[in-house]
Amino acid sequence: MSFDQKLNQLLDHFEELKEKLSAPMEDAGEFAKLSKEYADLSPIAEKIHEWRMCGEEKKSLEELLSDPTLDKDLKDMAQDDLLRLQERLPKLLHEIQVLLLPKDVDDERNAILEIRAGTGGEEAALFAADLLRMYQRYAELQGWRFELMHESDTGLGGIKEASASVLGKGVFAKLKFESGVHRVQRVPETEAGGRIHTSAATVAVLPEVEEVDIHIDEKDLRIDVFRSSGPGGQSVNTTDSAVRITHIPSGVVVQQQDEKSQHKNKAKALKILRARLYEHQREQKAAERAASRKSQIGSGDRSERIRTYNFPQGRVTDHRINLTLYKLDRIIDGSALDEMIQALISEDQASRLADLGETL
Repeated sequence: MSFDQKLNQLLDHFEELKEKLSAPMEDAGEFAKLSKEYADLSPIAEKIHEWRMCGEEKKSLEELLSDPTLDKDLKDMAQDDLLRLQERLPKLLHEIQVLLLPKDVDDERNAILEIRAGTGGEEAALFAADLLRMYQRYAELQGWRFELMHESDTGLGGIKEASASVLGKGVFAKLKFESGVHRVQRVPETEAGGRIHTSAATVAVLPEVEEVDIHIDEKDLRIDVFRSSGPGGQSVNTTDSAVRITHIPSGVVVQQQDEKSQHKNKAKALKILRARLYEHQREQKAAERAASRKSQIGSGDRSERIRTYNFPQGRVTDHRINLTLYKLDRIIDGSALDEMIQALISEDQASRLADLGETL
């Protein structure tokens, strides 16, 4: 099927949906389904119409300019308009191609963010705390809701691990490229000799899922309750409210102790467990797709070193796309993080467009 045929087929389907929605419909569920499909197709249908209208206008201007008797003022105006269209048409075509790319079904989901200190002792824990604040600030700037679910601190300003629920429009679409090992190079405050240390923290971004998305059999779970503890192991609760859930078939273990209620801790732990099991399925599918792809920007491999934050030089480098920004302070405070995320999204789109090749 040619590109034009594909666009015609899409526009025909769009018009069919419009006709069905304009007719009386008793089934509310069917109406909602068709309405969503119509809304999803509207942006690309509008772009196709705009692209084709620009193409027709360009053709008319070229015919006009081929007339040797054309008045000079009119000719100058026509040439200006033609130049504008010649710049606009490739941009419109690219926008259409991006809209035609297969959607990640999880892009519109909320996300669960997990951060763990890696190698580097207390300095790694301090860096993990920096990353947590970076994502919290970024979420605020995006208009998302950031809810801390669990935090295990060191008592010295750092965190061993933390998890948060991030809620809002298109959260997973933007944060999914953050999964992996983040490395920091800086002089720790405790370092008297001024030597640069290298530490690391691991970030995992999981799509938040509901019970209907992934089934967990109760008999596959081992649930242990115990007394929660704070830094140094001291008891911070006099009741057995902390919950540890082990998913026996996969060996995945989730622990929650931040709430005083055992019921709330269990609900949070199950929420994270569902997300981790669902992400495992996503990783398997991604690995299958990656086998036939030349590159994989958002593999989500948590063992992959994806980014380095070099404080002495004030730079942040994303190793997947070889992008370096000398905006470390603004990235670490969340205000310039979107520049890096948008670059990753654009690279992923370009990679997928290249893979589709002849079909577009």
